[in-house]
Amino acid sequence: MGIVNVTQDSFSDGGRFFDPQAAILHGQELLRAGARIIDVGAESTRPGYQAVDAVQEWQRLAPVLEGLANKDALLSVDTMKADVAHHALQNGAAIVNDVWGLQRDPEMAKVVAEHNALLVAMHNRADVDEALNLKADWKRFFDKTLDIAQNAGIPLSRIALDPGVGFGKTQTQNIQAVRELGILKEEYGLPVLLGLSRKSVLGWITGQPATARLAATIAANIRGMNNGAAILRVHDVQEHIDALKVWAAMDGKYD
Repeated sequence: MGIVNVTQDSFSDGGRFFDPQAAILHGQELLRAGARIIDVGAESTRPGYQAVDAVQEWQRLAPVLEGLANKDALLSVDTMKADVAHHALQNGAAIVNDVWGLQRDPEMAKVVAEHNALLVAMHNRADVDEALNLKADWKRFFDKTLDIAQNAGIPLSRIALDPGVGFGKTQTQNIQAVRELGILKEEYGLPVLLGLSRKSVLGWITGQPATARLAATIAANIRGMNNGAAILRVHDVQEHIDALKVWAAMDGKYD
């Protein structure tokens, strides 16, 4: 899954693709590099992000989704707002990537169900708790998410889970989320998406700024793949494809 941020304040590339044409060209570059999914977001969710209303968010998204539709791309919309998701699914998107796992906007599950869309449901917390039992909180959160999904008529076969690296967690808990994400696969039998590209936990470990965290990102993502991740959400598609080809070859999985 390649990332296209149509924002001014995303933590690593805010403003670079705020212009719709720049965002479209970037999405096309990610597809040529081998991305299977393009995840387009128009509201940053980094710590301290500046919220935008649904109208403004959709105005940013609309031309980009139009420009990427019918480009052999599976389009995902990264939003926590049901109205935005509804418009996106009407205009080429097939996936809703909800950083609040159906638990922020009460209409989100209905929108996903009505459009027969795919869903990425991410674990999130409003506050950081150093004493948090992450595994127990995952279960509490995802049990609720899947109950909401079931009641709305979203089939389990159309859901992937995201452990929520960087959202409501200490840096130690972020590392734990990668190390133990296989628990989610075992508990729920659903695909796991891992989104940690360039995130602060990698800077915490290496001391590198966001623009210099490619090696750290690849290392963490390979560990995540070894632990059961099925989808990687990344900024740097070609580099990850090269790394994963080597990883698979060394593991006897690539011919």
